[in-house]
Amino acid sequence: MTAKQAILAMDQGTTSSRAIVFASDGSIVSVSQQEFPQIYPEDGWVEHDPEAIWKTSIETAQKAFADAEAKGFHVAAIGITNQRETTVVWDKETGVPIYNAIVWQDRRTETVCRALSARGFESVVQDKTGLLLDPYFSATKIAWILDNIDGVRQRAEKGEIAFGTIDCFLISRLTSGGAHVTDATNASRTSLFNIATQTWDEELLTAFDVPIEMLPKVKDSAANFGETVPELFGRSIPICGVAGDQQAATIGQCCFEVGDIKSTYGTGCFVLLNTGADLVKSKNRLLTTVAYRLDGKPTYALEGSIFVAGAAVQWLRDGISIIESAKETEMLAAAADPDSGVYMVPAFTGLGAPYWDANARAAVFGMTRATGRSELVRATLEAVCFQTADLFDAMASDGVKPSALKVDGGIVSNDWLVQFLAELLGFWAEWPVVMETTALGAAYLAGLQAGLFNSLEEIQEQWSLERKFFPEMDTKGREKLERWRKAVEATRSFSLE
Repeated sequence: MTAKQAILAMDQGTTSSRAIVFASDGSIVSVSQQEFPQIYPEDGWVEHDPEAIWKTSIETAQKAFADAEAKGFHVAAIGITNQRETTVVWDKETGVPIYNAIVWQDRRTETVCRALSARGFESVVQDKTGLLLDPYFSATKIAWILDNIDGVRQRAEKGEIAFGTIDCFLISRLTSGGAHVTDATNASRTSLFNIATQTWDEELLTAFDVPIEMLPKVKDSAANFGETVPELFGRSIPICGVAGDQQAATIGQCCFEVGDIKSTYGTGCFVLLNTGADLVKSKNRLLTTVAYRLDGKPTYALEGSIFVAGAAVQWLRDGISIIESAKETEMLAAAADPDSGVYMVPAFTGLGAPYWDANARAAVFGMTRATGRSELVRATLEAVCFQTADLFDAMASDGVKPSALKVDGGIVSNDWLVQFLAELLGFWAEWPVVMETTALGAAYLAGLQAGLFNSLEEIQEQWSLERKFFPEMDTKGREKLERWRKAVEATRSFSLE
């Protein structure tokens, strides 16, 4: 009996590493997941141990692989999706990281970004990369490591040091150093990649002081990224698909047509709108990015990035211990006083789009003696929705007015949150049958390259609707949004200095 073909998707996220094996019809065969520690050396600094990332990634991949093959499936290819912008620098010969991974949330290079902005460089960055001049992106993180770890800059200039986003680091480990490659979606988040020419840009490399010798080769999102060394899985497996997590979710949600839009709620929240071959420049501080690149042709997207979404729920659980699990939040939010007047601004690591304020910090407003954990939970979930509404209002100002939204990510399993979101936005929100859209997108890309799928149209046929949330006629949500925006401004203007 011939084994059924399957794809292993390695989904390396901000708080955990997961591996999911998908059958060729998009159904889930096996899953494995492990969390790993977050490191906070100073205020606004966020790091990960690259070895913890590798250990959790390979262990979950091996378990999901073994479970799938035990069920009679044959894993034909690997797809990788990853937390974007997070920066790893390692020794090319030994593969040993020079420093901890500096996470996308990290704000340590804010002064560098301000200095470059004062020189008028932000317009150059935005024109060439579609991004803003912000610590969020990889370039200033790379430069910080080069400038703060003794001897590394000199070695980088000699070609002895490699930089990579997490996908690139994992590929290097999977191939035992045999491949130093990334894809166009991850490259587009570094502030070093010209998204019009699809090349590393000399002017940007000079301005950020990053040697080109340490950069990986950039490939299509569906391509040959190398093969795993046999000892990892018992045989070599081709790595055939790579995309940053939000772009992978866009593919997993089958947003292949111009105007298709999705919002993923993980640690942060990210809204991507497919703009096709057009590089749409936002007037409202949204980002222009590569959605995916196939056969050398990039498809672009307009993106709104929110730093804290699910991370705020995690803070309720781990930071102040008012819930034991995220599942409790739906019941607590529904039980809360809807007119409590409590508002939360979850700016734990600054504010993303459309504010881009690295100095803002989290705050809760409007508490009284009547405020309990239900009100705090509801305010936290509402803040996730309010931030999303900010992004859609910015897109509307840019001339984009969607009529439906595909949602995915961990916290959208909360019916209360998605219903409130639909009411706030004024149009319906859709759940897909397969909610693991990020991993699924990586699997689809790998399947395209491996020949399990012939086209995006064939993949599109697999997407199916699980549930649709319709907005109710209620103006309170928009009224509360305006009050929340006042809380945001109060947070931004507050300083102890």
